[in-house]
Amino acid sequence: MTEAASEASLRLGFDETRTKVVLRTTDQYRDDLVQLAAHFRSGGQLGPLAAVVELNDWLRGLNALSSWPHPAGVEWAPELQELVVGVLQDAEVVKQRLDKPEHHGEVTPDDVPFLLGDEWKGELSDFQMRDVAKLLSLQHGANFSVPGAGKTRVGLALYATQKTQGKASRLLVVCPKSAFESWQYESALCFRHPLRTDILDRAYDQWAEVLIVNYERLDRSLTTLATWLQAGPSMIILDEAHRMKLGARGTYGAACMALGPLARRRLILTGTPAPNGAKDLENLLGFVWPGHGQRTVSGAVAGGDLAYASSVLRPLFTRTTKQELGLPPMSLRMRYVDMPPLHEEIYTSLVGGEGSSTARDDLSSLGKTALRLLMAAVCPALLAEGANRYDPLAYQLPPLEVSQGSSLYTLMQNLPDHEMSPKYREAALIVAENAEKGRKTLVWTTFVRSLTTLEKLLAKFGPAVVYGGTPDREEQLRRFREDPDCMVLISNPATLGEGISLHQVCHDAVYVDRDFMAGRFLQSMDRIHRLGLAPDTDTNVTVLVARNTIDEVVMTRLERKLDFMGKILDDPSVQQLADLEEEPSVAAGLAPSDMEALLGHMGVPTRLR
Repeated sequence: MTEAASEASLRLGFDETRTKVVLRTTDQYRDDLVQLAAHFRSGGQLGPLAAVVELNDWLRGLNALSSWPHPAGVEWAPELQELVVGVLQDAEVVKQRLDKPEHHGEVTPDDVPFLLGDEWKGELSDFQMRDVAKLLSLQHGANFSVPGAGKTRVGLALYATQKTQGKASRLLVVCPKSAFESWQYESALCFRHPLRTDILDRAYDQWAEVLIVNYERLDRSLTTLATWLQAGPSMIILDEAHRMKLGARGTYGAACMALGPLARRRLILTGTPAPNGAKDLENLLGFVWPGHGQRTVSGAVAGGDLAYASSVLRPLFTRTTKQELGLPPMSLRMRYVDMPPLHEEIYTSLVGGEGSSTARDDLSSLGKTALRLLMAAVCPALLAEGANRYDPLAYQLPPLEVSQGSSLYTLMQNLPDHEMSPKYREAALIVAENAEKGRKTLVWTTFVRSLTTLEKLLAKFGPAVVYGGTPDREEQLRRFREDPDCMVLISNPATLGEGISLHQVCHDAVYVDRDFMAGRFLQSMDRIHRLGLAPDTDTNVTVLVARNTIDEVVMTRLERKLDFMGKILDDPSVQQLADLEEEPSVAAGLAPSDMEALLGHMGVPTRLR
């Protein structure tokens, strides 16, 4: 063998962040390196003899390495080789699992108590035992149980089994800030010696066994987290994993995809895995099983037969449904309201103006248009600039006479002088009726000025208010839970839609408005409909819909998304939410699939669509 033949032609290893693969070659193969790097979406040259590829992209495109002209000269860094071999083995396990779901070696619920080890003391329900057993039967997994089913405890139980077997000694939890408290509480409650936990900030406890980080901090902490994960056998859990549903196309998803392969075991938790369709599910399972996961989901749903897709994908995830939780039923109703004349005039003018100036293929512009129309359907005055973004609308009632010849701008500025928003009136009546019965109400509305306006209108009910800028969030929640004079909590699903439980004190919710995000709608409803409700609890959810507005477009789109999610998860309760019962009144998360419906509402001509 010549010296040239025995020399390594391609060296593969991690970069310093451990989230990318560095490829190095010799002069003889520099052109081949350029061609190899070009196979990868993220491939780029570091110099004439070196290239770099993002780790997840590398794992998806491993087959490209077969084109290397000198395969005997490929030299792998041991830790990268171990990771790649593990991913290939995972792919084979998934294939076997899909070919024969009830394969030998299945862990049973009866096995779980022995696998948890002596340190575990948390109680597990029958369905939690079943979920842990199924997840243990896979190397990696997904828990799509409904909110309130105890996914946090299932995740910790899975970690306990890995710790007992010496397969993991540290756990990275990625979750929204609202879930920090739950993970810290459960980590202390479920183990005889509470797990040492810390939240990643500028500094953190290097000896922590459980490190918790929010999605927003992931991207700028990749190097720190990659090093932490590889400092010992580790497990990673993505809680509310739908946050990274964009996969590598999104900031959160790209960071998760980079970190996932560095952990010995990966687990995702979310009750809403496919809020906008199959692509979301592809990206989530692509994190669990890089490369193979995405192809499996894509192949399963490609034919449009969701019953088939559900049967194919069922071996890859576990799900506890609302029926299995044994919760009392929830009453869901829509109340239509009619816009008063000025309100309707302004809304119609806005629709015409937006429709004539909105490009079909500009998702960002359409998203802003959708938000403006959602505001206008609540009250067009929300669109008028206040002293600041928190300024409540100053309603002056009774209504005043409308001056002739008022311009649209003047009408928007002075609308609160003329007409009360029918949605605000309806929400106030529901809150008053509930308060008279001693029942607290949770009021959801998307926009901050809408929140502050409702706070003012509902002042006599001692409102608690929580939104992104609330400095004393915990105090506001404490008041709502404990103060008998605080009969209403006003919040938005973006802030309080996840990670919080209110079912102990509140059984009534009102949606002043909704956006196109099906997952957020489902998550927010489950704040008051969760495990632990008394069997005779009467839970009521009312959705306010302004007739002939974008509200009806949102309603139709959510129906379709909820129907899809219910079918793919084989869960009738989710499908039923797509058909809310209509009830007479007594007084933007825009996805590409929503664009046609919105454009139709705005009257954009077919030739532009």
